[in-house]
Amino acid sequence: MVLQKFTNRKILALAGLVAGVLLIALFLFLSKRPAHSESNASPLSLTVIEVQAMPFVITARGFGIARPVKTWQAVANVAGRVVERHPQLNSGTLLAAGTLLLALDPGRYQLAIAEIEAELASLEAEQAQLKAETQNTRALLQLETERLQLSQTEYERIKNLFKSGAVSQSKLDEQQRAILAQRQLVQSLNNQLSLLPSKQQRLQAQTERANTRLEQKRQDLADTRFIAPYDLRVRSVAVEKHQFANIGQALFLVDNIEQAEVEAQVPLAMLRRLMTTVLLPLDAQQPALDITERMDFSAIRSEVKLTGFPSVSWPATVSRVASGVNPSTRSGRVVVKVDQPYSLANAVEKPALQRDMHVQVVFAVDSPKPLLAIPSSAVHQGEVYLVTEDDLLQRRPVKLAFEQNGLAVIESGLQTGDLLIVDDPQPAITGMKVVPHRDKTLEQRLQQLAQGTAP
Repeated sequence: MVLQKFTNRKILALAGLVAGVLLIALFLFLSKRPAHSESNASPLSLTVIEVQAMPFVITARGFGIARPVKTWQAVANVAGRVVERHPQLNSGTLLAAGTLLLALDPGRYQLAIAEIEAELASLEAEQAQLKAETQNTRALLQLETERLQLSQTEYERIKNLFKSGAVSQSKLDEQQRAILAQRQLVQSLNNQLSLLPSKQQRLQAQTERANTRLEQKRQDLADTRFIAPYDLRVRSVAVEKHQFANIGQALFLVDNIEQAEVEAQVPLAMLRRLMTTVLLPLDAQQPALDITERMDFSAIRSEVKLTGFPSVSWPATVSRVASGVNPSTRSGRVVVKVDQPYSLANAVEKPALQRDMHVQVVFAVDSPKPLLAIPSSAVHQGEVYLVTEDDLLQRRPVKLAFEQNGLAVIESGLQTGDLLIVDDPQPAITGMKVVPHRDKTLEQRLQQLAQGTAP
């Protein structure tokens, strides 16, 4: 009985399998074969442009923070009470160059200057007296020297008379004593003259020391007045009128508004492309110590734009390339300067380029030679689609130099005059028939994009 049930199940499974195979065969037999579409054989209508070498403006962009080129932290070099403070010396105020910002009490320094000037007058009088004394001593020395010569002549005359017995020995001795006394007087005057130069040197040293002290006191007096060295904007003030300021105390902090600078963080690929374009030939006679010395920064056009407000911009010039690379962004550091960032200040339309503003810096330089540029969308995984002379589609690999502003600059793989397909046909089969339609408007726009003049 069990064997009979097992046999029946096996027969039913085999019958079901056979029925399934028959049904599949029936469906295949009854299904219609797909009709061959003649439309697939018809050529595709595609938009093409002629590949051209065009003038190209290489650009680079970077972001940074604006800051003044010069900042003045005023510190008290002398102690004193604040006797004058400009009424507009407050945070945010603009003040012109030459404005007296702050003054400390100058009284003690004026008194010290008067005391030293009196000392100098006394020293000058002593020097005048010493000069007169020197002249008098020299005159006396000349007279006494002449008297000595006369005494010696008289001594010779008396000596001759003594030999002839006309005068006594006492007369000869008296004249000899007179000569010795005159010699002593002349020697005394010579000694006195020899001491006068040392007195003169001492007075000169005292005068120089007094002049040094006078100059120091005058400098201290000048340090009591704080005058704006340039047009500035006050950032902070830490002292009030009548307050006593100690030596070394910070008084106020101001920023120069005549120039601002931005250290832009530029991606290394963009920076290398930009700087290579303005690289000067190597001079074997005067080799440069730094590669930046061989770069013509004047050829780079720069513009600073306020982040979020691209219509607000300031012309700038490249100042230098800072050393090192930003470790977090792996970007180079290009410093640009903006002249007169406050000159056209308008709170609504043209705000001033103030400290800590986040800005974008745009660099542009003309390529030394025309470049082959095509739309970036026309490059498909390293290949482009071209139309041959027989209106057949051709796939060709290309090598990109770089991409910029929606354009791909081709290093190799394309030639001037090639017809480039700018559509994306699906599928793109080599040898398929196409009907090209040249888009000259797109070609003109590509030239505008290459030169940065596209609206």
